Amino acid sequence: MKCTGFESPLGTSRRRLLQQFGMGLGSIALADLVNPSVSAAATPSGIDHAPRAKRVIFLFQAGGPSQIEMFDHKPELNARHGSELPDEIRGTQRLTGMSGNQASLPLVGSPFKFQQYGESGATVSELLPHTAAIADDLCFIKSVHTEAINHGPGVTFIQTGSQFPGRPSMGAWLSYGLGSDNENLPSFVVLVTKNKSGQPLVSRLWGSGFLPAQHQGVRFRSGEDPVLYLNNPAGVDRASRRAMLDTLRGLHEMQIAETSDPAIEARIAQHELAFRMQASVPEATNFADESQQMIDSYGPDAKNPGTFAANCLLARRLAERGVRFIQLYHQGWDQHGGLPGGIKRQCSQTDQPAAALVQDLKRCGLLEDTLVVWAGEFGRTNYCQGKLTATNFGRDHHPRCFTIWMAGGGIEPGITHGQTDDFSYNVTENPVHIHDLQATILHQLGIDHERLTFRYQGRRFRLTDVHGHVIKPILA
Repeated sequence: MKCTGFESPLGTSRRRLLQQFGMGLGSIALADLVNPSVSAAATPSGIDHAPRAKRVIFLFQAGGPSQIEMFDHKPELNARHGSELPDEIRGTQRLTGMSGNQASLPLVGSPFKFQQYGESGATVSELLPHTAAIADDLCFIKSVHTEAINHGPGVTFIQTGSQFPGRPSMGAWLSYGLGSDNENLPSFVVLVTKNKSGQPLVSRLWGSGFLPAQHQGVRFRSGEDPVLYLNNPAGVDRASRRAMLDTLRGLHEMQIAETSDPAIEARIAQHELAFRMQASVPEATNFADESQQMIDSYGPDAKNPGTFAANCLLARRLAERGVRFIQLYHQGWDQHGGLPGGIKRQCSQTDQPAAALVQDLKRCGLLEDTLVVWAGEFGRTNYCQGKLTATNFGRDHHPRCFTIWMAGGGIEPGITHGQTDDFSYNVTENPVHIHDLQATILHQLGIDHERLTFRYQGRRFRLTDVHGHVIKPILA
């Protein structure tokens, strides 16, 4: 506080502290008023090395896609189709209540054909012809594992670093640590495929937890109003809105002078961002300047706002405009029954758009500093849940091993990392934990995952808790 004597810090706001504290720190507040982009560089962060990526596009496949049908080819499963899961393979692993009480756990081979693609020789299912065509641009990780065995904890874990609700999401951590490259758009945007059923997706998955509220994800919806309540009501023009916000800001600043409540400052920041978004969001979500050829490359659904294809195209547009973290959610992978037909539908909706996004980013020079991640919360069992018939079966949740892929952002292309056993049940080589994946994503953005922390309730929290190692063999 003042160097002339002691002054109690109780009730002191951040603004007042900067005004009174010595050594010129008050200039930080002045810089924020004069040029917000300058003060953004002072955002708390754990940056300790040059970043390879500037942004992340996370294509989250909610429900647990079956690695056995898509990426993890296991001829042994086909050879032993219908026989019992060996006790030595299962070990002591707990099963869910949905299949744990079955009298029989028959092994199920995949009915889909696999083939090696590209110079890398990556093995990909016939369900994913477009993904197979870009295999040399992808890094497949076949040894991901998690402790979570049910959807709620599993999705929460991969998104927030904890199975328990209340922690900040990955996008919120990056917004807090790195700030935004475009002050007219949120640093963290969420896109959810419309008209999909499955396990519910709740807003806490993209929430800010105990971080300041301005770092939470902003969900863009399909239709005339991508962001709810963003447009002015009838009879209110932009000048009137500006005058109202200026008056409201003045009232808030009077309150800040009397209290140190950070929620008020967050509220000011959110009001100002919403005003700027009234002009920037309609421009970003309007595909009128996209060629028909470009739209068609994402598939026929790209013309339908809110589909996974349209959201992938929108993700590229948001990446171009400096959005730091773009989170896509696509539900419907929870195939406890009817898996052969269900996974065909899911792949037909997601395969071409995801591949087109990678190709599009590469074409416009963004892939080298954009990290694309394709992942679900866990995999599926190698045995059948329910009754196994000649044409139908289902698979239960399996956290012991599953496959994801990554592209761009300094990740080595055209490689496969990690292996599983002949039954796709256990990891046999280079295990990758969820916290390792999170640590690697942060590392590619220049962040030491152990240093990006926030003090809350007496301890310093981080995305990876007290775990996590960067997956160095996959770094370019």
